[in-house]
Formats: sequence, C-alpha cells, structure tokens
Amino acid sequence: MRSYILFGSNQGNKHGLLEQACALINERCGMLVERSSAYLTEPWGFEAEEWFLNELLVVETELDPDVLMDTLLEIEAALGRVRHPEREGYSSRTVDLDILYYGDRLVNTEKVVIPHPRLHLRRFALEPLCELIPDFLHPLFNVSQKELLSQCPDPSETQHE
Repeated sequence: MRSYILFGSNQGNKHGLLEQACALINERCGMLVERSSAYLTEPWGFEAEEWFLNELLVVETELDPDVLMDTLLEIEAALGRVRHPEREGYSSRTVDLDILYYGDRLVNTEKVVIPHPRLHLRRFALEPLCELIPDFLHPLFNVSQKELLSQCPDPSETQHE
C-alpha cells in the first residue's frame, strides 16, 4: 500500500535525523519510493525558537496501518524522541513521523486515525502533499490536496529549504 508519511524535526541535526529516518523506514517499513522537497516551517500549536524541517516520504508498505504506526513510533524512539504523556499540547522534538494517508483507505483504530485528522488544518503537511500528489482526493472530504491548501486556515509560514 502506498503510504504518505510526514517527517518533522526541530531539534538536533535535523538533516541527519531525516536521513536516518529514511534509512530506517526503508529497512523496517517498506520501500521508500519518493520524497518531497524539504520545507522549513514555523512550529504549529506552540512557541519555539527553532523552526521545523518537514518532508513528505512516500513508502510502499505491506504493513497494516497499526503495525506501520508501531514501527514508526519505534523509529522515533530510536532517533531520540521522548514522549511525555503527562504534558498536554505540542512541544519541540527530534523526530515526528505521522501517517497522513494509507492509500485512499479510511482507518480508525486505537493506534491510528487515517487520513491524519488534522492534516487539512496544517500548511506544513499540505505544501509537500501538493508537491507530490496535488490532485489526490482526500477520502473523507472528497477534495484535492490543492483545494485543501487553498482553504487551509493555517497562517504559519512555510518555506522551501
């Protein structure tokens, strides 16, 4: 299944972490078949000095969505991501891997909701999606990524690196 995974990092060696994440995804999740350009983006939902490096990774995987999510969480931990369940809200992180789409499937389990439930609200997710799959229809909203971006309420800045 073709899966679209968003990489994000605003701590440490962001480029090095991206390359390590790509290698681990290719090794553990399936074949990495395409990557978007890199984007520098303002933090979303919290204040931080460091901007994020974001990139969309396209992976052909045989893993089901729950196993894919578990594997991505393991990769995050291997790359230094520490989750603090007692904290509310967003914070800076070494690596964040989100499944935006799993083909055109709708998934809603205890582990993962796909399409990502907030992707239509996030410019940093929509910009790379528009680069790679601008006409792909969101399976719930039945509108293209270009349309989602044109309607996105997110005022944050996104720059090609």
